[in-house]
Order: sequence, then C-alpha cells, then structure tokens
Amino acid sequence: MDLIRHLQCFVAVAEELHFGRAAQRLGVAQPPLSQRIQRLERELGVRLFERSSRQVTITKSGALLLDEARQLLAHSEALMATARRIQDGHSGLLRAALPPDITGETVAAILAGFQERAQGVELELHESQTSEQLTRLASHELDVGLIHHPCDVSGLELGPVLRHELGVLLPHDAPEARLETVPLAALTGYDLILFPRAHAPAVHDDLLTTCARHGYTPAAVRHGQGPSFIRGLLLSSRAVAFGPRDAHHAGDADLSWRPLTGAPLARRHSAAWPKGRGDAAVRAFADTVTDALGRTAAGPDLSTGPLHLRPAAEYWI
Repeated sequence: MDLIRHLQCFVAVAEELHFGRAAQRLGVAQPPLSQRIQRLERELGVRLFERSSRQVTITKSGALLLDEARQLLAHSEALMATARRIQDGHSGLLRAALPPDITGETVAAILAGFQERAQGVELELHESQTSEQLTRLASHELDVGLIHHPCDVSGLELGPVLRHELGVLLPHDAPEARLETVPLAALTGYDLILFPRAHAPAVHDDLLTTCARHGYTPAAVRHGQGPSFIRGLLLSSRAVAFGPRDAHHAGDADLSWRPLTGAPLARRHSAAWPKGRGDAAVRAFADTVTDALGRTAAGPDLSTGPLHLRPAAEYWI
C-alpha cells in the first residue's frame, strides 16, 4: 500500500467532508478515492468516516488520527525536499536571501542563530531585492528568502505575513515635525524619497495608491536607498521618507520622525520558499528570522492565515 498517497486521500476527505470535492482537489476520480479510503480503513482496522447519501462525517477514530496523518505528510514533504536538494548537489547547503535594507546587526544575528539551529548546514546568504528573490525562488536557485508584500507568490509557501507600521522622516525644522502625529494630507507639496520601482513594483504602487487615497500625492518621487544619500535628499530639498520608528536616524538633530495619523502605511514581510521544498533547514532559517526580526514588528497581518514567523522592517522606503 502506498501509505503516503492513502494519507493524502484521508486528509483531503477529512478537510472537505465531501468525496467529490476531495477527488477534484487531488486530481483523481471519485471511485478510486473511495477505494483508497476503504483500503486504509482495512489496514488501520478503524472506520475513518461515516457516509450517507447526504453527508460525510469523520469518526472519533478518524479525528484522533488526523493530526498524526498531517504530521506524517509534513515529514514526508520535508524528506522529499531534502532528497531533491541532495540530488541537485546541494546537500548540507542552504541558499537563502535577505533584502539589502536589513541592518548589519540583524544579518549577524541571523547567521549566528541559524548555526545554532542547523549545525552542520552551511548557510549561503545572498543580498537581493524581492523581485530578484522571486525569480530565483521560481528557478530553484534559492531555497528560501525574506520578501516584501504585495507580490506574486504563486508557487511559493509562506511564513506568516507581519505588518509593521510606518512613520514619516522629515527635516527637524519642518512645520509638520512639530505635530504629534502627521496626517498624510499634510505632506502635500513635499517630494517623496522611495526605493526604485523595479525592486518591488507592487509594493511601490500600493504605497503611492494609499498615499493618494489619504490626500497626499508627492510633488515628485525621488529614488534613494542608502541612509547617507537619503539624509542628503531630506536636508537639501523639500522631501520626506517613510519608515518604521526603529529605523530613525538616532542622534541626528537635523531630522525628526513622526507617526502618521491613523497608521495608514505599513510594510508586510514573510519568509518564502518553493512549494514542497520546506525541509528542516528552510524552517530553521524561518525560525531564525523570527527571532532576529520579530522584536520590532507591530503585529500580524491577520488576513494571511496561520502565523509562525515574525519578520519586521529595518529600513526606510
């Protein structure tokens, strides 16, 4: 008996409580699915489902076995992912990526934390933007990355998406710097310093759309990433930048950070890896990112489902 395939059928029927929908989900005909469930019941010696002409319900025995069946399938997927990496010549090596705006201290913490969790696995850490990560994940040139949302995540599995509120950085002598919170509309007339659109097109467009919805259309969009370059733009022109509180230029008397009224802007992040390739090393990296980046996050984006990873921003946008 192909135990893994039979367990996949069991879990699908248990979650759908309908043989027709479960068969469609698995891409099989309904009669073979029913036969697999019957054979699994014979092998296990327990009845998994009660069937009638109108409904399918899981038995007490089936409910008790469901969690263990899910765990076995997860272990099976991790085993296959590891086997594929070995077959591809990457045994003992995890290829991971972080966006270039992560601080040096955070990168060091990730490197140290991963070695504690995954001893014997070499971490090959790359610096790349979300757009590049998505391309390399799709071609399996990367095993796992930390991406910014929104973006096209088809073909990927995700850790939980975490929301991190953004404020505004502006010259200390700007009138808006005296406000306790700054409405987006109050920034009318200011240029906006923003990362190049090619690095994360959907994030770029989403931010500008939200600004417009709240009454702020930048006089011009200036592209910048490095802290020193952004500081120069802020001080030499009538411009602002958005970012989290923990990215504030501490000790810089020429600049001020203020929260935005109503917290309309946020960055969202998650770990991502190709479907079916979430082996132990990938999950160790995700857990390490949890510890290194989760401390500054405002909270989970509850629209994204179950949470176990807590990444957060450490950069200006």
